[in-house]
Amino acid sequence: MHFTDILVVASYFLVTLGVGIFASRKKNETTEDYFLSGRKIPWHLAGLSMVATTFAADTPLAVTGITVERGIAGNFLWLSLIPAGIMTAVFYARLWRRSGVVTDAEFATLRYSGKSAVFLRRFRALYLALPVNLIIMGWVTTGMAKVMSVFFDYPMWLTLATLYAFTVLYIILSGLWGVVLTDVLQFIIAMAGCIILALIATEKAGGLSTLWVKAALQLPPSGTEVYPWYYSGPFYVVCVWLGIQWWASWYPGFEPGGGGYVVQRLLSTKNENHAVGAAILFNILHFVVRPWPWIITALAAVAVLPHGIDKELLYPQAIQEWLPPGIKGLLIAAFLAAFMSTIATHLNWGASYIVHDVLQDTRFLPQSDSGKIWFSRVVILFLAFGAIGVSFLMTSVSQGWELILMLSAGTGPVYLLRWYWKRITAWSEIAAMASSLLYSLVALRLGYAQETRLVFVALLTTATWVAVTFLVKPTSYLQLESFEKKVKPKPWKLSEMAVFLLAVAAIYASFFALGELLKGNYIIAFIHATFVLIASFLTAHFLKFS
Repeated sequence: MHFTDILVVASYFLVTLGVGIFASRKKNETTEDYFLSGRKIPWHLAGLSMVATTFAADTPLAVTGITVERGIAGNFLWLSLIPAGIMTAVFYARLWRRSGVVTDAEFATLRYSGKSAVFLRRFRALYLALPVNLIIMGWVTTGMAKVMSVFFDYPMWLTLATLYAFTVLYIILSGLWGVVLTDVLQFIIAMAGCIILALIATEKAGGLSTLWVKAALQLPPSGTEVYPWYYSGPFYVVCVWLGIQWWASWYPGFEPGGGGYVVQRLLSTKNENHAVGAAILFNILHFVVRPWPWIITALAAVAVLPHGIDKELLYPQAIQEWLPPGIKGLLIAAFLAAFMSTIATHLNWGASYIVHDVLQDTRFLPQSDSGKIWFSRVVILFLAFGAIGVSFLMTSVSQGWELILMLSAGTGPVYLLRWYWKRITAWSEIAAMASSLLYSLVALRLGYAQETRLVFVALLTTATWVAVTFLVKPTSYLQLESFEKKVKPKPWKLSEMAVFLLAVAAIYASFFALGELLKGNYIIAFIHATFVLIASFLTAHFLKFS
């Protein structure tokens, strides 16, 4: 790197450390303060923090690889999750905020009764904190390693260890409040860098109109079309994405009914309205604002740059080839920001499971609040070492994405229905998680396509947990009465369902509008934009944000 780039990157580290030190001035007297910032975070900070977490160093690389190999429509692998995100905002955000839990695993002992509820809480927390969390951080770290290998000649373990050490430092100092504040800063830097790169990439490709023509020659048939029905692969694949995957599978950030770090942010907000606002903002930023700068850069890179087998590397190659000193440093800082915001959240989130759920009421956990906070910091350190280790076992980012979707296939319905269907018990959830894992291992042995395996596992898993639901004793009446009195789950109203459908349509239409605008199809873009404005107004009116 040029000396100017080094100065820019060094400035980023100094500013981030300054924000972390500032955040550390906020007192963390209890674990609720440490993991939820005292439930006082406003909706806009919570929403920005959520999207910063989903924007990791791996994401632009994965989107680049998908776009080049499958066309723009191939991104509906993850754009299909829009209904899951909106469903959380419309139906479940208020319920989570009312629950008053510290983690989504604690929901087990709020909703169910007996030893099975305690077992489920600890089992789910351990499962999410270790294998799932480490796989997620592993693929994020793999993506970062690919980026850094383009820019640095240092040993990869040294680069990663340095980044993790810096991230762990400000998490340990400040807890969730520090994570949220640095997330906001890091998202702004990361998004600004990606937009600048997209603008420069467009110029290098000869302008927007030329870019589309050149890219079409390199992509699969209809690869530059923005609608899912133009996907060049088998039609049933898109049907599985749009019709089954979003509600059947658990995926970080878009768990059916909400879960993981999204629930952590919802629980940390000031009130129910702030929780809903945070969830809506998160979905807009995640699905509308973020994707197009990455897609445009991917199209320009495949049109102009030489490329090998690993198409994900085209994104960092574009940075290396096209950006002048200073601007290149900004993009490197953007990748650092994206990586660190994601890792910070996952370390804090994973530690909350271990401390609050797995070891709660055991002799291994200190009894004082200060002791629990220090123990949390030790857990964060061990999770960081584990994540680096797992990253060396992965070769691609999409490999991790598909693995998580497969391992959770069929669990979605139980997470959606457990709030409303009284007959569901802790054993229903345990059966769903265990059978999904078992059937996934069998499906992997069969060698079918990813989407075929997902349908196979989802159907068998659903049949298994439904059967278990009717075979075991129901949850005690007193437990259900206590749960309903606190959370107040009610049947969905027609107006709420209308709002849900409008909001989903508005998010999709926003994505299409930007795509058509960039392609120069102004009339179609205007039609989409008009629909977005009307749908957004109606959605805001019905949700009545305060």
